[in-house]
Amino acid sequence: MSAPTVLPRKSAFRVRDATWGRVLECTPLADVAPHAFTMRDVDFKPAGRENLHAWRAVAHHFGVAADRVSWLRQVHGTAVAVFRRGADAAPGEGRPEADIVLSDDPRRVVAVQVADCVAMLLADRRTGAVGAAHAGWRGSAQGVARLAVAAMHEHFGTRARDLVVALGPSIGPCCYEVGEDVRRAFLESDGHRDVVAHWFTSDDGGKPHLDLWRANRDQLARAGVPPAQVHGADLCTATRRDLFFSYRAEGAAAGRMVAAIQARDGQE
Repeated sequence: MSAPTVLPRKSAFRVRDATWGRVLECTPLADVAPHAFTMRDVDFKPAGRENLHAWRAVAHHFGVAADRVSWLRQVHGTAVAVFRRGADAAPGEGRPEADIVLSDDPRRVVAVQVADCVAMLLADRRTGAVGAAHAGWRGSAQGVARLAVAAMHEHFGTRARDLVVALGPSIGPCCYEVGEDVRRAFLESDGHRDVVAHWFTSDDGGKPHLDLWRANRDQLARAGVPPAQVHGADLCTATRRDLFFSYRAEGAAAGRMVAAIQARDGQE
């Protein structure tokens, strides 16, 4: 399938081939860090089980050993896992319970899994450090984007103005109907009240719809990341089920996609 049939016009993303099929790549981010957003061509969690063959293919795609790919036990929170250059993961630490994962190790790939939530990849063009974050409504309400930027500063000295960020395909505002409890969770979260109105719309029946794309863009901007350096795929997983898995559209049997990124040596 050619890129024009997949991507929005003037998209910052492109379609590339991997051994398992197609991946999305954000062109500006690719200039800073190797990365990939997988598509429906491979399921990383079929029937609730990890597809280790697919993870080995990811390792091969990035040119690292299979045990140098680190993904998370995601819990819709804001905990941070860090993999530092030259430090191997201790037994039991290969898959920490977290929703943000950071690395400055070019010999390691870090990743998150999604099936409607926003997969966020961040790269520091000055230091070469990278991060991946899982941002569903719970994480977004807690400020995952802001906390990922803060964590990169804390652990690797990243300056927000040096970050390039890509937001992968996720459920769009067209399809993400939520309850009033979700709107309330955002309103009650510190720092959101004055902007929450921009993140919710109502359908013809008055039911709220959440715009995760805008919420995370706004949070990154407030954290100091220049808006011109934040790139969204703007592809709805629930609408484009020919390309992506969607938990909202397919239920508990939905597969999982992966967003993975690899650090480079400092760029300056």
